[in-house]
Amino acid sequence: MAWFRNLVKFSSLKSSLRARTPTTPFPNTLFVSILQFSSQPNPEPVRRPASHGLGPTSSKEKPRVVVLGSGWAGCRVMKGLDTEIYDVVCVSPRNHMVFTPLLASTCVGTLEFRSVAEPIARIQPVISRETGSYFFLANCNRIDPDKHVVHCQTVTEGASTLEPWNFEISYDKLIIASGSEPTTFGIHGVEEHAFFLREVHHAQEIRRKLLLNLMLSDVPGISEAEKQRLLHCVVVGGGPTGVEFSGELSDFIMRDVHQRYAHVKNYIHVTLIEANEILSSFDDRLRHYATRQLTKSGVRLVRGIVKDVKADRIILTNDTEVPYGLLVWSTGVGPSSFVKSMDVPKSPGGRIGIDEWLRVPSAQDIFAIGDCSGFLESTGKQVLPALAQVAERQGKFLEELLNRIGKAGGGYANGAKDMEFGEPFVYKHMGSMASIGRYKALVDLRQSREAKGFSMAGFTSWIIWRSAYLTRVVSWRNRFYVAINWATTFVFGRDISRI
Repeated sequence: MAWFRNLVKFSSLKSSLRARTPTTPFPNTLFVSILQFSSQPNPEPVRRPASHGLGPTSSKEKPRVVVLGSGWAGCRVMKGLDTEIYDVVCVSPRNHMVFTPLLASTCVGTLEFRSVAEPIARIQPVISRETGSYFFLANCNRIDPDKHVVHCQTVTEGASTLEPWNFEISYDKLIIASGSEPTTFGIHGVEEHAFFLREVHHAQEIRRKLLLNLMLSDVPGISEAEKQRLLHCVVVGGGPTGVEFSGELSDFIMRDVHQRYAHVKNYIHVTLIEANEILSSFDDRLRHYATRQLTKSGVRLVRGIVKDVKADRIILTNDTEVPYGLLVWSTGVGPSSFVKSMDVPKSPGGRIGIDEWLRVPSAQDIFAIGDCSGFLESTGKQVLPALAQVAERQGKFLEELLNRIGKAGGGYANGAKDMEFGEPFVYKHMGSMASIGRYKALVDLRQSREAKGFSMAGFTSWIIWRSAYLTRVVSWRNRFYVAINWATTFVFGRDISRI
């Protein structure tokens, strides 16, 4: 009679659910979702109310800090906020932070994708357990600084999903940490045919394309020219991301492709295209060392500028055509469309203009950090580079500043107008590192390109590179994943499953 007992349990559960009242900030969402899955052949369209969301906080509630973005800057400030003072609301199109320095390793199976992704709920646990703190999978479309409101729209995937839901969130303090977008310089065909390397799904797409080309090239009847095209991997951009990806790819070819795809091992090769010098921010000695090592690894270095991208080839400004099977675009980042649409003073380069305390001077209670922000010319400071360490240091500074403001009673909207903020933000460069493959890396600890300082290259630098990034991974869980992945790759080789 087990079926009868289950029926009784289901009836009791159904009755208890009918008696409950939803407590979410969007009380009509569940009802609307059920209507959309109605079995009627022609259901009437659901008319949604004009707006839903989180209203202004009262004096009995904690002040609300809204963070737009889940990158290095946004996650660092969320992690350190005093949740006894503030409620935290994060709005982002992804529910995790990406450890970008190790993202290139996931493209070829050195690391698994989950090793570089840290859930937001682990970074700031109150988001998943406190009544006033939330994470919303959405994009911010517009900010109303006068009303202290952000207008958001939920993220959807594909035409078969629910239509986007618009809602509003009132804030006491707003932190814009929405990041940047890859720079294409307006070159035709880049967005249609090239892969970027900034998100986990980008790395997944690159890995699937690479393995697909390897398997297709082994099919009988493929011409020699087509086989060479399919197995030609082109990387555009000689910065740290492009160089590290080229190094990982050359290691993958030498250690794994030569053993497991012996029929095509002589066809696959890598070309790195850069307009100037690779790793231009590094010491000259390190750049020359990287050039020699990449060449030894089989990476072909080409100095040129891309003017057009076709589905199967790229065209340089000197009309040279370069066929490719995989094209990875890594030429830097620029302001996103959201940042461009904001009606605020901009820094040189089009980022959101900020002062020495990371505030947006033209709006009360709004701060901007990370790749989306830059110092205004009136501050006399240079725009900082779009680096993870810059974003993290800004996030740490802002979290300490907001905690001081909250403890002084200025956490609510317009509560810190006449408050002294103390010492301004000062950035000190901690150095740069880059892996170039074959157990070699570069370590440059100079404050700037013109300054003098310690720099080294080789196997010892590779140990330092791995040790430094292993300690910088956000959680002990992911540190364990990374260490285990490195060990299994060293012993058994990279995973070449196309999943």
